[in-house]
Amino acid sequence: MISGFGTSALWLASGVWVKDLTGSDGLAALCMLALWAPTLAGPLLGTLADRTRRKPLLIGANLLLAALLLTLLTVDSPDRLWLLFAVLFVYGAAGVVHDAAESALVASAVPAPLLGDFNGLRMTAIEGMKLLAPLAGAGIYAAYGGAGVALLDALTFVVATGLYAALRVRESRPEPPSGGRRARTAEGARHLWSHPRLRPLVLAGGTTMLFAGLSGSLVYAVIDGLGHAPAYAGVLYAVQGAGSVVIGLLSGPALRRLGERRFAAYGIAVTAAAAGLRAIPSDPVALVCSAAIGAGLPCVLIAALTAVQRETPDALLGRTAATANTLVFTPNVIGLAVGAALVELVDVRLLLATLGAVWPATALPLLHSPASPSRTASKSPSDANPA
Repeated sequence: MISGFGTSALWLASGVWVKDLTGSDGLAALCMLALWAPTLAGPLLGTLADRTRRKPLLIGANLLLAALLLTLLTVDSPDRLWLLFAVLFVYGAAGVVHDAAESALVASAVPAPLLGDFNGLRMTAIEGMKLLAPLAGAGIYAAYGGAGVALLDALTFVVATGLYAALRVRESRPEPPSGGRRARTAEGARHLWSHPRLRPLVLAGGTTMLFAGLSGSLVYAVIDGLGHAPAYAGVLYAVQGAGSVVIGLLSGPALRRLGERRFAAYGIAVTAAAAGLRAIPSDPVALVCSAAIGAGLPCVLIAALTAVQRETPDALLGRTAATANTLVFTPNVIGLAVGAALVELVDVRLLLATLGAVWPATALPLLHSPASPSRTASKSPSDANPA
């Protein structure tokens, strides 16, 4: 929650910072590319989370980012922007390692029946920070500039380091690696592809995020249809975030009742229906649809992460979690790019209606898989490590 607050604030401020220094929309957009690009190297970066103990790795990653962010205090002219982009790229790479190590640490510290509850609470914390942090970041940027936001983010990483240091968890030293680097890197992908429960969930997550990117790129066209200024996007995103906060609190009981597959499938169905109904030019409909998207979209993400943590051996969990994140989140960037092109060529109502009709097909493999849905209530802690 603490480091996420700083990250969300910097995410907003970095683009505004570049825009103010250069006046270029393209360079401002490169900030998001610099943060997202390391996700493509998830399988490789995830090996770090399996080569060392996770708690010291998380502490080291937080201290590294805190130190790097302090270098941004010197960015005060366009010729120093290369430093901002370099820090954002390292920030994104460290985030990939951080997420992989954290997922593995959670699986070793939280009993298997409670993983869904914990992942839901984590989702609630992240989305809650997305509601608060951008406003705080904008205020600090207006008062103290980008350097002030960078300093705030650095301080949050220092505080997060102290919290990680206070964790009481037992970790054994990983065994020396066997096999070549390429083979070790690919182990996470092989595990996901060969596992009958994980493969459909990860594929559904990636396809869902592809469609979510398409839907997200149409939001300003939807706002135009409602007759509002572009700033109305802030209202829609706030309502969407509120929906995600609610589903995060309810995900644990829902996972126990439905199992990962049906929980993900129902969430996809709700998201698809809401995306299609946004073709109706009505403020109440738009607000309800935003809340429904916020509630439905995280379902497949929580379900996939919980299943990966439960069904993956500890020695392989870092690589598997990082690979799953790459397969799930990379399509979102592709969807944003494709949607940005299509919205200039095709009527937005037709695009939304088509999206609402096609998107539910993503859920079908989860409902008709030959493997029976796993119910978290019937799992014991030993099931978290099939090996």
